[in-house]
This record gives sequence, structure tokens and C-alpha cells, in this order.
Amino acid sequence: MNTIEIKKISKVFGSKTALNNINMSIKQGELFGLIGADGAGKSTLFDILVTLSAATSGSASVHGFDVEKDAKNIRRIVGYMPGRFSLYQDLTVYENLNFFASIFGGTIEDNYHLIKDIYEHIAPFKERPAGKLSGGMKQKLALCCALVHQPKVLFLDEPTTGVDPVSRKEFWGMLKRLQEKGITILVSTPYMDEAVLCERIALIQEGEIMAIDTPVAIIKSFTHPLYSVKSKKLYQLLKDLRNFKETYSCYAFGQTVHLALKNQDTTAIIIQDYLHGLGHENIEIKSIDAGIEDCFMELMKKTAE
Repeated sequence: MNTIEIKKISKVFGSKTALNNINMSIKQGELFGLIGADGAGKSTLFDILVTLSAATSGSASVHGFDVEKDAKNIRRIVGYMPGRFSLYQDLTVYENLNFFASIFGGTIEDNYHLIKDIYEHIAPFKERPAGKLSGGMKQKLALCCALVHQPKVLFLDEPTTGVDPVSRKEFWGMLKRLQEKGITILVSTPYMDEAVLCERIALIQEGEIMAIDTPVAIIKSFTHPLYSVKSKKLYQLLKDLRNFKETYSCYAFGQTVHLALKNQDTTAIIIQDYLHGLGHENIEIKSIDAGIEDCFMELMKKTAE
């Protein structure tokens, strides 16, 4: 059974197309990731699904309810954590949580079993104003407020942006435990390393879905030989490798360059000889397996061709 159905959704703002013919289904109890850079259309799609915005065309449903016709029903069954911290800064942790529980006619105690593992992290600060919490604590409070009415579907829009690595890891552990309780989770993120933590993902760029599959399947679809290349002059290395006749694609990854080749016959020795001929020194070349980010860059290249 699919909890979320999206059919030919498009959204236009003036002359800008934010979403273009989006089709996607998310299964009940699935932890699904929407992966893309800022401005890709992730938040726009979330706004439509949680009934904060209307699509220009197409249709969508959440737990069987139409996003245009059944907005009230959808708002009762979803939990939503927007990209920006949107709780009341002057209210304490406990006051924020109690307020959101009361909106749905309940109390914190009614569904405490659902938030207990998360709330225990912030309980020592329950009398502190929300605006004075750290980034990681704000994140946990926002998640508690999204869960306190026991939603069937949870929408998390870039929940770990700007959060330290330890808090990010803790947060994903919390999501896994929530999924075990049967909650369907749709999470968006610009972090490619978080993609592998989802059951399935959709890669989105400029309002278009480039691929939908499991992270493993998407990585397996990358068929070009891939090398990590490093030398003293990164910018010149990138420029020279892009002019290499055997290069399929070439992108900077931190202090190295990921080089995808056109065929299997081009060896590391051939690459090294080419670079030595151009004056590069201290060259390091090693064969590597593709990651989600490599696949994302390849799909962007194919879309542009």
C-alpha cells in the first residue's frame, strides 16, 4: 500500500518552474529520502503535500486524502518539521510541546511513548526558552512537536542542515526507531551521505526527478570506471583532466578530483603519463567505487546532454 501518491505535479511561480511533472509513490512505513541541493524544489513539494501550497497542475494524496480537497484531514494525520526552526522562541521547551499537543486536542502524556526516546535528550532543558537551545536540541524539540499528536506520516524538510555531525547521527537513529513504529517518513536533505540511510531515494534537480530507487541500485547504475586523482595544483588538475580525451566526466570532490572514464581500457598509468606530460607533480591516482554524489553528477550530465 502506498501512503503518498504524486501524479504529474507541477508548480510555477511567475516565469519560474519550481516543479516539473513530478511522479512518485511512497510506501506505507517507508523511510524515503528526497535528495537535492538548495533550490531543487524539495521544500516546494513538501508545501504541496502538507497543504500549505497548491500545485499548478497534477494531483497528490496523503494516506488516501487528496491534498486539495481534504486539507483538514491531512493536517490531522501528518507531522511536519519545516526547514527553518519555526517553534515559539520565547516559550520554554515544555510550553512549546504542550501547545502543539493541545492544538490536536491532546496532551503530552497521551503519546509520550512516541516521543520518550527523543524527549529524554531535552528534558533537562524543559524550562529553557526554545530560542536559547543549541541547534541539535532545537532539532529534537521540533521533532517532538511534530510527533506529539501521533501522526501517520512525518514530513521532515532538511532537518539536519546546520547541525553538528554527532547530532546528525543521533537524529537518523531516531528516525529508524520511529520507522519501526510504523510511521511513514519523507525526509529531504542536501547531504548526499544521508541518502544511504534511506530505504529508497529520489534525486531531484531544478524541479525534476532524475532517478528513484534504492541507494544501492542507484550506485550500481554507475558503470564508468572511476578514479580519485590528486596533485599539487587542484584547479589546473581539474582543467587538464577535463581536456583529457578519455574523460567522460570530471568534478572536484574536496581536495581531490573524481574522474569518470569513457571505457575500461584507460588505466591509471595512462592517466599519470598524461598528467606528467603537462607538468603535474606528486600525482596520486586510485580506483574508487562510485557514491551517491557521483551518481547525482552523472545524472545531471545526462540531463544536460
